[in-house]
Amino acid sequence: MKAIKGLIVFIILAGVAFAQNAEEKKKVYRAAIDKDGIQKIEVLGGGYFYNPDYIIVKKDIPVELIIKKEPGIVPHNIVIKQPEAGIDIRESMSTKQQVIKFTPKKAGKYPFYCDKKLLFFKNHREKGMEGIIEVTE
Repeated sequence: MKAIKGLIVFIILAGVAFAQNAEEKKKVYRAAIDKDGIQKIEVLGGGYFYNPDYIIVKKDIPVELIIKKEPGIVPHNIVIKQPEAGIDIRESMSTKQQVIKFTPKKAGKYPFYCDKKLLFFKNHREKGMEGIIEVTE
């Protein structure tokens, strides 16, 4: 009985540690407004991640999302399908920087993700390649 209780305690502690570790992995970036009045954010994609994976921008102020992927043969993209918020993006990522321009029109939290997939394997979003763009007033 003591062994079972010990195992249960171990599982609970391991779960708590895992949950805390997952929260620590979030890379939050709050966009500043440049002198030219544009919010510029550089996003690196690769190995089933985006960095940063939580982006905060202001509503009604132009955004330049500067995307780039790590070197390698695995293709990645960035998808944000929120046309009602003024954000409707599906762009393949390259090892060369690309600039995506948009102006968010509605406050909220919107997912961005990679929808690439090979055959019957999980798509990249299911493997963790996703993030949030939060639009604030």
